[in-house]
This record gives sequence, C-alpha cells and structure tokens, in this order.
Amino acid sequence: VQLQASGGGLVQPGGSLRLSCAVSGSIVGPTAIAWFRQAPGKKRELVASITSGDTTYYPDSVKGRFTISRDNAENTMFLQMNSLKPEDTAVYYCRLDDFSSRGGVYWGQGTQVTVSS
Repeated sequence: VQLQASGGGLVQPGGSLRLSCAVSGSIVGPTAIAWFRQAPGKKRELVASITSGDTTYYPDSVKGRFTISRDNAENTMFLQMNSLKPEDTAVYYCRLDDFSSRGGVYWGQGTQVTVSS
C-alpha cells in the first residue's frame, strides 16, 4: 500500500488549498484516514480525521476552516483548507489506518504548505 500526497504550495493568508492523497494497493478495510502536519521544530499534530463510519474530527485550531473527505471509488482522500493563516505553514502528511484482519498504518510522503504574503 502506498500513499501519494500532493497539492501543497505557497498561498497568501486568507487563501485556500486542496490537498490530495492517492492510495494505491489493496485495501480491504474498514479504514480511517487522517491528515497530520509538522512545522519546523514542532511535533507532528493531527489536523483532521474521518472514520469508516464517516465521523470527522478537527482540533479547534482548524475547525471551521479545514474539511476532510474521501472518494472511495477513486481511492483518494482530500483536505480542503480555507482561510489559511501563517501558522498553518507546515509539511502535511496523509495517513491511512487499515482495521482489517491484516491491519496496518500507512503514511504519505508529505507535501509542503506555506502561508505567507
């Protein structure tokens, strides 16, 4: 199983970006997907997650601005980020948890998001 994240870039404060994460390989599920971020000198933190039952979670720092979603037919997950702030600058990683009997936790390679004027 491989995850390929894309969509990062440079954006001005108040702008938007949509991150994508393509999943390849055999996934049986059920699965949970999530996006994390890591800024320089800081720990990796969870910014959005969605369970197999479509329950979502967002920390207060991004609630109302970020939206996680997935397209099961295309094996792709997304993170829509609106009203971006300089403090959102970080490398963003996608993650997939496979809760089938096989199990497994899979990470994407990360995509840089820079919010700056």
